[in-house]
Parts: sequence; structure tokens; C-alpha cells
Amino acid sequence: MNHLWSPWRMTYIENHTKEDGCVFCNEQAKTDSAENLIAFRGTLAYVILNRYPYTSGHLMVIPFEHKSTLEELDSPTRAEMMELTSRCTAILRDVYHTQSFNVGINMGEAAGAGVLGHVHIHIVPRWAGDTNFMSAVGQTRVLPEALEDTYKRLKEAFDSK
Repeated sequence: MNHLWSPWRMTYIENHTKEDGCVFCNEQAKTDSAENLIAFRGTLAYVILNRYPYTSGHLMVIPFEHKSTLEELDSPTRAEMMELTSRCTAILRDVYHTQSFNVGINMGEAAGAGVLGHVHIHIVPRWAGDTNFMSAVGQTRVLPEALEDTYKRLKEAFDSK
């Protein structure tokens, strides 16, 4: 079991109540800020920070339209999602000096989708040696930066490019 401790996470756990509806649809309805973690809005899709990141800078590209699979989306939406994925990797290379990436889509419960019903692409920055004692033996992830700081850095990068 993986654990990620931070004062923010404890506040979230202690005060969190399950919201109705789709988390991605709910977040896109809010004004962009550190509250909803949306770093960029395109025409058909948007970029959001993962609230439970595997590493600092873990982003997701999500279509505005609530669909559970890629084939349910139209070609322009799929194309924009791939362009945004490419833009995410470029920004992460620039801001975090990322060496590599894991990019993937978990469609359906059996594939490990954490949010069923709203397809999305994960972009996970990776560095040589980023799997260490804490994650391998301690089953704990350590993030060197608060989520709010990551949001600020990446939002500024999207706004400037």
C-alpha cells in the first residue's frame, strides 16, 4: 500500500466528503485555481494535476466531454488530447528537467482506472533513480514539493507558452 503524507493530504482526508457526479466534470466546472488544479484549458480538453501524484508534475489530459473510452470521442478531441500530451512533456522537461515519462491510459476497472467513465491520459515524469528505498521497501512515495507549488509552477509555464 502506498502512502503520501503531507499536511495538505491530512486536511483533505480529515475533511473530505465524497462528491456527487464525476470528479473531472466537477473540477472543470470550477474557476481555474489551486483548488481544482487545472493548469490549462484547450478547446476540447484540459490539463490537470493529479491530486494523488506518483511524482511531482504528474499531469492528466482530460476531454471536456464525459466519455469512458477513446473510441467514443471524436477525432478532433483525440487529436487535441495527443497535442496536449506532447505539450505537457515539453513543459515538464523545461520546468522539472524530466529525463523520461510514463504516458498511459487506464480504460475500465480491470485496467486500473481510478475514475471510471471519464477517459484521461496520465503523464508521469521520471528521473533515473527515482525509485528508491522509500518507494521500493517502505511502500511510501515522497514528493519534494507541495502540490500547490507544483500547480503554480506548471500553470505559469502553460500561461507563458
